[in-house]
Amino acid sequence: MNFDDTPQEAEFRAQARAWIAANAPTHLHAELASAGYGQPPLRSGDILAASKAWQAAKHAAGWACLHWPQAYGGRGATPIERVIWQQEEGAYAKLALVFLIGQGMCGPTLMAHAIEERHKLRYLPPLASGAEVWCQLFSEPAAGSDLAGLRTRATPAGDGSGDWLINGQKIWTSGAHYSDFGIVLTRSDPNVAKHSGLTMFFIDMKSPGIEIRPIKQVNGQSGFNEVYFTELRVPDHQRLGAVGDGWRVSLTTLMNERMSIGAGMVTGFSELLAFCCEFELGEGGQKAIDDPAVRSQLATWAVRTSGLRYTSYRSISALSKGQTPGPENSIGKLVAGTTLQEIAAFALDLQGQAGIATDPASTEALGKFQAMLLRSPATRIEGGTDEILRNIIAERVLGLPADMRADRGMAFNQIPTRA
Repeated sequence: MNFDDTPQEAEFRAQARAWIAANAPTHLHAELASAGYGQPPLRSGDILAASKAWQAAKHAAGWACLHWPQAYGGRGATPIERVIWQQEEGAYAKLALVFLIGQGMCGPTLMAHAIEERHKLRYLPPLASGAEVWCQLFSEPAAGSDLAGLRTRATPAGDGSGDWLINGQKIWTSGAHYSDFGIVLTRSDPNVAKHSGLTMFFIDMKSPGIEIRPIKQVNGQSGFNEVYFTELRVPDHQRLGAVGDGWRVSLTTLMNERMSIGAGMVTGFSELLAFCCEFELGEGGQKAIDDPAVRSQLATWAVRTSGLRYTSYRSISALSKGQTPGPENSIGKLVAGTTLQEIAAFALDLQGQAGIATDPASTEALGKFQAMLLRSPATRIEGGTDEILRNIIAERVLGLPADMRADRGMAFNQIPTRA
C-alpha cells in the first residue's frame, strides 16, 4: 500500500505544521516531550489550564475535533486529515489527554442519541473548544468487566416532574474530579434481564447529590475516582435513548472507547529503543542494542508496534467510508496494553543493579520506565479487561461460539449474589 500523502493531504499537512509552529506553547515542549507514559506531562504548572488554553487556541483556528461537523465545533475533516494532524501535533498532543474521554467517547454518544437543538448544539461546541470537560461513569465495584451487572439505580421521582432520582456508586472514573459533565449508565428496571433494564443519562457533575473521592494510585497519582450518588435529581430530557435502551446506547460509547484508547495507546517501544542505543551492559562499554538477545526482543516489539499502527489505519479507512467503529478495535488495546507492560518490565530487568544508579544522564530514563511499569497494569483493565477483549474478538470478530451464561434471560433481581 502507498502511504504517501496525496497533493491535497500534503497541503493540509503543510498548513497544520505551519500553524503549530506559529501557535504551539513552545515553552512546554521540553517537559511534554520528556514525559513518559505514567508520568504527568507537566511537573510544573497547571496541566488542566494548559490543556484548556491549547484546546481553545486550536478551536479558534479550526483545528479542534477535526472530524466533527462544523455545527458542533469541528472542521468536517476527513479521517486521514485527522491522522495527519495527530502526527504533526507531536508532543503537544499530550495536552489533549484531558479531553480524550469527552471528545472520543461522550461526544459521539451525544451525537448519536441526544436532542439536536437542546443538547447537541449546547454541549458539543464547548466540549470541542475545551471549555467543558466530560467523564464517563460506567464501572462499579461489582460491575466492571460485566458492565450489565451494574446496580446504580435510576427511579422516577414520583412527584409529577418527570425527573429521575439516581442512587449508587461508580468507581475508576477517570477525570471525575475536574469534569463539568458526565454520561452515566443506570439500572432503571431490575425486573427484566440485566441487559434490558438499563437507561443512560448525562449529568452535571457539580449537581447536589454527587460526591467525588479521588483514588490514590500506586504511582502516586490520582487520576481515577469513586463517585457516589445520593438522590441525584436528573431531568428526563437528559436521558440518552429510550428508557430501557441504555445497553444499546452504551455500545456507541464502548465502540468509540476502544477505538480512542486502542488507537492512541503507546507501547513504550520508541523509548526503549532510544534507551538501548545509549545504555551500556556491564563494564565493557557494549551498548545494549549490540547484544543479539536484546536485538531479537526489540525486533519482536518493533513488528508488533508496526502491526498496531497499520491495524489502526484499517479502522481509519473504515471511518472514511462512513462505517461505525467495530469490535476489531479491541485488538489495538489488547495488544498495546500487554506490550507496554512487557517493555517496561524488560527495561528494568535490563538495568539490573544499574537501576539504582544516580547518574543524571540516565536518571530521567530510569524513572520513565519505573512510572511506565507502575501505570501499565491499569491499561489492561480500563476500557475492558484482557479477558473481555479476547471474548469480544473471539465472538464478534472471529465468529466463535459465545461463552455460556447461567444468567441468560434471567431477571436481574433474580440473579443470585453472595450475601
